[in-house]
Amino acid sequence: MDAIEHEKADRQGREALRQSLKTERARWLTSATGQAASFGVQRQLAPLLAQLEPVCLGLYWPLPGEFDAPAFLVDHPQPGVALALPFAHKGGAMHFRRWDGKTPPQSVDEMGIPSPTGEVVDPDVVLVPCLGFTREGYRLGYGGGYFDRWLAAHPGATAVGLAWSVGECQFAVAPHDQPLAVLLTEGELLAP
Repeated sequence: MDAIEHEKADRQGREALRQSLKTERARWLTSATGQAASFGVQRQLAPLLAQLEPVCLGLYWPLPGEFDAPAFLVDHPQPGVALALPFAHKGGAMHFRRWDGKTPPQSVDEMGIPSPTGEVVDPDVVLVPCLGFTREGYRLGYGGGYFDRWLAAHPGATAVGLAWSVGECQFAVAPHDQPLAVLLTEGELLAP
């Protein structure tokens, strides 16, 4: 198998894994364990953020089934910490924009996800959504590579993956995959 065929097979395998993870996550979130999972993440995220002491905290606007990081910050304000949400461009580029943390963003990025209109900022700590993850600290997102490209361009940022335990999986790490500094699920905190 040549390099192009191998890359195509890897993409197809990852897409099948994503579909499987989405299906399993949707089923799991209807269970009693899944319905209580948010509280487990919240219980661990507050002390972790206190330990990391971010100056600017990058969040994400949650897609269905993801931990709601903006709602967490409403309930657990971080005095003196600037907040930011990503703005994704078609084609894979992403930057963060300052967010007031009080009202839902009225604008959307080029992918249709709510994003504020504030100034461009570079967070020092970034909460990263994970559809899937490995115990070695790699994440599987939705395939756009937005967070991986941003993290590669900002190696000093601390990436905190937020995942549900049901998303633990194995996949071949690709050259573009960026490791997370910390991974948090409803039941444990991993620092690979």
